[in-house]
Amino acid sequence: MPGQFITIDRKKYAVGLFWQPTGAGYVARSYARALARSVDKKLNLYTEYHAMVGLGARKSGHRSGMDSAAAAVADALSGYTSFLAVFAVSTGFYLVAVRNGVILEDKLFDNEESARAEYFKLSEIPDWGALFAPGAWGMPRATSRNISDVINRSVRATLRPISRARAVIVSIFLIVLFVGATLWFFREPLRLMMTPQPSVSQVSPEIAAEYERQLDEKNRELDEQFEIQRAPLPEPIVLPYDYLPDVTARAQVCYQAIAFLMQPITGWNQTSAECNETHASAVFRRDFGTLNDFYSVATDLMPGSFVQQESDNLLYVRATLPNVATRASLDERDVETLARAVLTNFQNANMAADVQMVTDTLTNGVDTVHLDIVEVGAESKLNPMQFMNMFSDFGGVYMTRCAWDAATRNWNYEVIIYAK
Repeated sequence: MPGQFITIDRKKYAVGLFWQPTGAGYVARSYARALARSVDKKLNLYTEYHAMVGLGARKSGHRSGMDSAAAAVADALSGYTSFLAVFAVSTGFYLVAVRNGVILEDKLFDNEESARAEYFKLSEIPDWGALFAPGAWGMPRATSRNISDVINRSVRATLRPISRARAVIVSIFLIVLFVGATLWFFREPLRLMMTPQPSVSQVSPEIAAEYERQLDEKNRELDEQFEIQRAPLPEPIVLPYDYLPDVTARAQVCYQAIAFLMQPITGWNQTSAECNETHASAVFRRDFGTLNDFYSVATDLMPGSFVQQESDNLLYVRATLPNVATRASLDERDVETLARAVLTNFQNANMAADVQMVTDTLTNGVDTVHLDIVEVGAESKLNPMQFMNMFSDFGGVYMTRCAWDAATRNWNYEVIIYAK
C-alpha cells in the first residue's frame, strides 16, 4: 500500500481516511476518540467536514496539519450531491465517491487494474450525479478531469490529533529545550560563579578596596563594550478562569446575536446559526430569491454585519459580539467529582450529554500551568438562557459555542468548566 497521501502543486493531502457521519449534538473530537477506540486504536488523527469526521493514522503517512483530499474534492464539486471520480496522480490512482453529501470512498490505488475494478463496482450503483475517470479508460458518461484543476484549496478540513497528550509532550519538550539553551548560553557566567573567589576578609582593607574599585571599573567597561541589557522577565501566565464572562450575560448575548442574524428574507432559507467566542454567524441558502434581494433587505435588517458569498446559492453572514463583563470563577471540586456531578445533573433532567475530562497546558516559556477541564456537549430544545441555567450550581463555567439548526429546531451546546 502506498503512503496515504497525494501531492498536488507541492502540497500534500491526506487520503484513505475512515469517514463516518456524526450524530446531532456530538463534539467532533469526543466522537472521533470514541470511534477510534471501537475501530482501530492506531487511528490517532481526525478532521471534521460538514456532518462527518474522518480518521487517519500517522503510520499511514498522515500528519497533523494535512488537509483532506476527499473534502477538498467534495467542496470543489459541491454542485453534485452524488459523484464518483478517479484521478491519475503521481503515486497511482485516487478514487473518491460521495453519495448524498456523505463521503463513501476515499482510496489511493498503486495500480491501474485495482482502481478500474473498484470504479466498475461502484459505477453499478444507479443515479450518480456525475462520473469522472481518466480519458484512456473510455468510460461511458465519464468526464476526464485533472485533479489539480478540480481540488479546492480553500477547504479547511485539516487533520488534528485526537488526543491532546501529543501537544502536552511537545510543550514539555520545548520547555526542556529552552532551559538547556539558557544553561548553555550562560555557561561561562555560571562557571565563574562556581569558581571560588578570594575572601576579602583575608586581605588588608586597602588592597580589598582597590580590588573592588578595579572590578567595578572592569564591569562598567564590559557593559559599555557589549551593551549588556537584562533580559525582560516573561509575561505572567493569564489564567482563563480569572476572566470568564458572566454566564447569564454570555447566554443572552449569543441568543440575541443569533436572533439578529436569523432575519426572514424572502427567497432565502435560514439553515443554521452559531455563536462562538467572538462572533455570531448564520448561513442562508437560496430558494427563489436573488443576491440583490438579499443585500437590499439585509442592509436594513442587519446593519453592521459582514456578508460573504460562499457560492451563488449560499451566503454566510457574521456579526461581532459585544463585550460582556468578566469575573473570576472556579469550581472548587476536583475534575472527576465535577464530571460526575455534571452528568448527574443532566440525568436528573432526563437529557443526554457527552461529558469528557481533559487537561489543558499553558506556558510562557518558563512557567507551566496544567488546567483540569470538564467538556460538555449536548443537544437541547432549551434556548441558551434556559440551558445555561442548568449550570447555576457550578463555578468556572464558560459556554464556548452554541448553534441553532433551523431544520430540526434544536440547539447544540459546547460548555467547559474549570476544576480546582
